[in-house]
Amino acid sequence: MKKALSIALLLCASTAHAKSLDFSGKYDCTGDDAHEGKYTGVVTMQQKPELSKGDYASYDFKLEVPGFGTYVGHAAANGTNVAMHFALPMENGQYGGNNKDYGTGIAKMRKNKQDKWTFHKFYFEPEFKGGNTGLEDCIQQ
Repeated sequence: MKKALSIALLLCASTAHAKSLDFSGKYDCTGDDAHEGKYTGVVTMQQKPELSKGDYASYDFKLEVPGFGTYVGHAAANGTNVAMHFALPMENGQYGGNNKDYGTGIAKMRKNKQDKWTFHKFYFEPEFKGGNTGLEDCIQQ
């Protein structure tokens, strides 16, 4: 009984201090937006270690899309699952700019054969042009 309890405590202690995966970097992306069609962009993610713990990680998030603008936001990860929130800058008091271009995405991170992080993201924009969705595929530079 004592041995099982000692092992359980050791496992709990090592899990509590485990370091999260780090997806920081720049990613080249191609996307397909239900309203706007095909596009390319660059995502930048920067982990905030002071706000990350164990298998959970916090990030600053930025998506630059030529012809559309720079979307800023944040991301939260649990293992390789990442939720991302993004928005165009506020314009005339309007969140997401005058066209309410903001949303939330969910992605699954994976390593490719070149040992670079990649992700496939689905996103939802509740107010952009009456509601919108899209898909993005990104690979770390």
